[in-house]
Amino acid sequence: MKMIPVKYFQGLLPVLLVAIGLLSAQILFGQTNRLINEGNKLYEQQRYKDAAANYQKALVKDPNNYSGLFNLSNSLYQQKQFDSSRKFLASSEKNIKDKNAKSAVNYNIGNSYMAQQKYEDAAKAYKQTLRNNPNDLDAKYNLSYAEQMLKKQQQQNKDQQQKQDKQQQKQDQNQNKDQQKKDEKNDQKQPKPDEGKDKKDEQKQPQGGQPGNLSQQQADQLLNALQQQEKKLQDKLKKEKGATTKLEKDW
Repeated sequence: MKMIPVKYFQGLLPVLLVAIGLLSAQILFGQTNRLINEGNKLYEQQRYKDAAANYQKALVKDPNNYSGLFNLSNSLYQQKQFDSSRKFLASSEKNIKDKNAKSAVNYNIGNSYMAQQKYEDAAKAYKQTLRNNPNDLDAKYNLSYAEQMLKKQQQQNKDQQQKQDKQQQKQDQNQNKDQQKKDEKNDQKQPKPDEGKDKKDEQKQPQGGQPGNLSQQQADQLLNALQQQEKKLQDKLKKEKGATTKLEKDW
């Protein structure tokens, strides 16, 4: 991470202090610088939380102090508070016009995105860095690396999506097969439309088979019955014939 020393702003002090108001401002500015310098020392000792506390005290006295905002963002970055770090970087950028300082801000913004594997946003930040400082070799290197990682990430996302699509497709196919087997099983259990009717008809039919399809024994029985009926009929006719003849003889 790039750090901005306090001396960057010392040129802002007026050459002549001719009023009490200017003297008070100088005192306040000195207190702010002292806190920032102490924060920088703590930062170099990797005591990032303590450094952040000093930068925050400095900002209470001078909320728009660029060095305080910038270095506070760095201490937050080291504590992996990347979103908060970018917020203070954005605030610091509003108060500066120097291109080199803007370049440093965008460089650190890019680093914070890189730490979160947000490679597309990181690449945009490094490009903005190079617009303000085309000779920043670190930004050129990081931009190239971010673009490579972005392509790799996009390919991984594509492969992962294809894998998920295949798994979903396979799952759908298995569900369809299971449903088909279930439907076939239900169809086997259900009677066919004419099946029940046929069974009822079979119950009504006499034993021995359907009409017109008699067994030999049934045919013989039926024939004997017909012969018996015919014999009885003949006997009846004979009796009637004999009675008529007798009447004729009486006459």
